[in-house]
Amino acid sequence: MIKLLLPILLAIGYGLLMYRLSVWRTKRQLDANSTELADPILNQLTRQMAGALDLPRIRVFIYEIEPVNGLAAPDGRIFITRGFYQKYRNGEVTADELASVIAHELGHVALGHSRRRMIDFSGQNALRMVLMMIVGRFIPFIGIWIANILTSLVAARMSRSDEYEADAYATALLIKSGIGAGPQKSLFTKLERLTKTNAGAVPAWLLSHPKAQERIAAIETLERKWGQALRGA
Repeated sequence: MIKLLLPILLAIGYGLLMYRLSVWRTKRQLDANSTELADPILNQLTRQMAGALDLPRIRVFIYEIEPVNGLAAPDGRIFITRGFYQKYRNGEVTADELASVIAHELGHVALGHSRRRMIDFSGQNALRMVLMMIVGRFIPFIGIWIANILTSLVAARMSRSDEYEADAYATALLIKSGIGAGPQKSLFTKLERLTKTNAGAVPAWLLSHPKAQERIAAIETLERKWGQALRGA
């Protein structure tokens, strides 16, 4: 029993250590390569969302990297990549659509996804260790490869669950702040094109996110549900 538990405990400890190092490294990179958003139109939209949340302000930063993405840092800060902001400046994305990204990242912060990922990361390492031990006994040599694939599938499922939760939070916030869920849905129709790394490549956004049409359908389900609730009130 002790021989079985020891590798699992070591894997959990390793996961916690690597997570802490990752948080430290990410914070350093963000501090060194970001500036606060100073766009008057976007700042007005963030003020509307702040008012809906009874917050004095929502601080958003531009992270100086090219990939199109938004980020909720472990310390709670919200970032939009320079690549995403440039799509807005070029007219490929509207201000309201970019505001929906900010609302989504606020959802990750409010719902505690960054903190929960510390537990998930440690659990994934423990799961990988157990699978390597079990599968490796029956399938030598390729057991490690199979264990990594299975662990990645579990991680992807948890990540997609977080995305749906953050989408729902963003939908509620956007409606409450007067922006509406329309820009959130229209952005999803653009994501595959916006996030392609090169011709024929899998869109970067879809590596850990649900499919755009599924996310739009989930938002429309919420809109119908909330609309029925308001009509019945």
